[in-house]
Amino acid sequence: MRTIVITGGTDGLGKGLGLHCLGRGDRVVVVGSSPDKGRRFLDEARAIGSGERAVYIQADLSLVAENRRVVAAIAESYPVLDALVLAARFYRSTRHETAEGIEHNFALFYLSRYLLSHGLADWLEEGERPVILDLAGPGGDLSAMNWDDIQFNSGYRPDRVMAQCGKLSDLAAVGFTAARPGSRIRYVLAHPGLTATAFAGDYNEADAALVAGMRDRGQPIHAAVDMLRRHLDNPDPEPLSAYMQQTKVTIAGEPFDPAAAQRLVDITKTVLSGTDKPT
Repeated sequence: MRTIVITGGTDGLGKGLGLHCLGRGDRVVVVGSSPDKGRRFLDEARAIGSGERAVYIQADLSLVAENRRVVAAIAESYPVLDALVLAARFYRSTRHETAEGIEHNFALFYLSRYLLSHGLADWLEEGERPVILDLAGPGGDLSAMNWDDIQFNSGYRPDRVMAQCGKLSDLAAVGFTAARPGSRIRYVLAHPGLTATAFAGDYNEADAALVAGMRDRGQPIHAAVDMLRRHLDNPDPEPLSAYMQQTKVTIAGEPFDPAAAQRLVDITKTVLSGTDKPT
């Protein structure tokens, strides 16, 4: 029985992947901020006869301290992990800082991915075919990075912020593989295409109307799950691979520049040092 951890696993695509994995006999640990959604996930797991293999951890992954708590709880409970699915995201039309003073998108979309992937890596190394599956849009050039104001203290525009989030995931993946040469873990960046999920967020009127149209046009969740599940079961042999739907994206060249990834690591360590705990 494989053990799979899914952030953002109580809703949308994360939930769809979780129920799929439960249905085939895996143990699934989902992490989400809403207790009500967590209970509904557990109810659905019981309805398909998989309740004993479903675990819900309530956590606000926009907080560094909460990520560290989740890492500790999972590491204590499971000596071996087989997959980590990074699916947590929350759209914000206006800028918002967490209680730790970090811009919310940077904290949830990027820092949680960084902390969980590095924090759980040793347990993933014990898995038979360990994989980190990051559900983000890979590719694009580095112009999306707002290096001089990475947390958008000024000039916040959600489209620019979300474009940078995708680039942060790319560089996080490059940084992870550089930090663990020879690792057995396969890191996969994958975007299944527009999918009719909940599109969780805090929207202004214009953005809410735009998202409603996207939801209407999106493919059903099961179609996206069918596309993604092979990355969990049979990831590509190279340490890092990237996909837009079924098309493989090259990870050579400027979009996945190791120097830019190291620059992000340095920034990350500075940000985390402000949380009064070691990185």
